[in-house]
Amino acid sequence: MITSFDPFVNSQTEILILGTMPGIVSLEKQEYYAHPRNHFWKIIYASFNTLSIPEHFQEKIKFLQSNKIGLWDVLENCERRGSLDIHIKNVKVNDFETLLEKYPNINTIIFNGKESHRYFYKNFGQKEGITYHVMPSTSPANTMSFENKLKIWSACF
Repeated sequence: MITSFDPFVNSQTEILILGTMPGIVSLEKQEYYAHPRNHFWKIIYASFNTLSIPEHFQEKIKFLQSNKIGLWDVLENCERRGSLDIHIKNVKVNDFETLLEKYPNINTIIFNGKESHRYFYKNFGQKEGITYHVMPSTSPANTMSFENKLKIWSACF
């Protein structure tokens, strides 16, 4: 059984980016999107015309929060062999009812990949007053070019 991280959300958060469950490297480092070939941080910083990505995770979180962006995963825990979402089973979803009640400024949810959207929608449906975007996964398993991922993701910001 593997367990996700606590949410990085505060009272200023307007945009919430949701993955499915952190991969092996992220779990080992206890940092979202820690795999060196994952495009997430590169896409985020390029979307805000900032090419220098800090080394320390807390600086990345501060950058997100300064742009009113939060991070979490749809799943609280699950069983998974490897890092691929297709190997996920026996899931428990996070409590989005409570999160969205506690942080009412969240008006946009961006799903990092189709699986995160699928699990969320299956358990919570479409929430009124929230705009949803399903983006291509930033995972290295998604072979779409960085340039194409960036073009699609940039439309959200």
